[in-house]
Amino acid sequence: MPLAMNRDVFITCAVTGAGDTVSKSSYVPITPKQIADSAIDAAKAGAAVVHCHVRDPETGAASRRNDLYREVTERIRSAEVDVVLNLTAGMGGDLIFGDVESPLPLNQNGTDMAGASERVSHVAECLPEICTLDCGTMNFNLGDYVMTNTPAMLRAMAKKMTDLGVRPEIEAFDTGHLWFAKQLAEEGLIEDPVLIQLCMGIPWGAPDDLNTFMAMVNNVPQSWTFSAFSIGRNAMAYPAAAVLAGGNVRVGLEDNLFVGKGQLATNAQLVEKAVQVVEGMGARIIGPEDVRNKLKLTKR
Repeated sequence: MPLAMNRDVFITCAVTGAGDTVSKSSYVPITPKQIADSAIDAAKAGAAVVHCHVRDPETGAASRRNDLYREVTERIRSAEVDVVLNLTAGMGGDLIFGDVESPLPLNQNGTDMAGASERVSHVAECLPEICTLDCGTMNFNLGDYVMTNTPAMLRAMAKKMTDLGVRPEIEAFDTGHLWFAKQLAEEGLIEDPVLIQLCMGIPWGAPDDLNTFMAMVNNVPQSWTFSAFSIGRNAMAYPAAAVLAGGNVRVGLEDNLFVGKGQLATNAQLVEKAVQVVEGMGARIIGPEDVRNKLKLTKR
């Protein structure tokens, strides 16, 4: 693939995620108000898209409660700043086996399996412009946890998202996920323009070395729009890599807690740093209206 740097870049801020990060940084937002306020601050800093999970306001644990999504959505939409709303639909596919000698019965502490309709019920209620679709099953991080997304489940969820008029953002953690995304497009379950998020460096998906990253990029059809990110120590290097490869940028506290060595960050600070990187490369940051036009989004 010839080098084709992206000159018109949009930034997505992944505001809070579902991981156990609240004990590691006081900047990770927990309540709907905190999540919405952090998303709004990220938009003011230059993010055109905010990607939101919700958490239990009492414990900080990941949640799928529709009322929490509704409150976050309403708070962001009532803000003075404009931003494209992207809600996760990745919850409800968490499978935790017993142990290596007795995988069954499943460990109920953390296992969260839901049907396709339930997994997108908050999307149907809130009607964001974008929602995510994790396009495959994989061993995720440590222990006996498997992120579960079967082909039948993905087909059902993709159809529901498309029927709702919500643009799926395909989250691809490995090349096989891109292969299946092409199949979804071929079957008409996701529509043009297709949006892809390349998720690099998450154990045990695609590692974030540049050879693997370019293998991912080279498997994205030329007509599709992609963003990319890495987690942890390489997170703030990936804005440059993504733009140079022709893509867009994602940063945020879902992926990385630090803006520099030992410096805990807010979402707004991570976005500001990404803006500096992108503009320092000679590219332009585009806003939410340009993103809507590019991706044919329906603003609500």
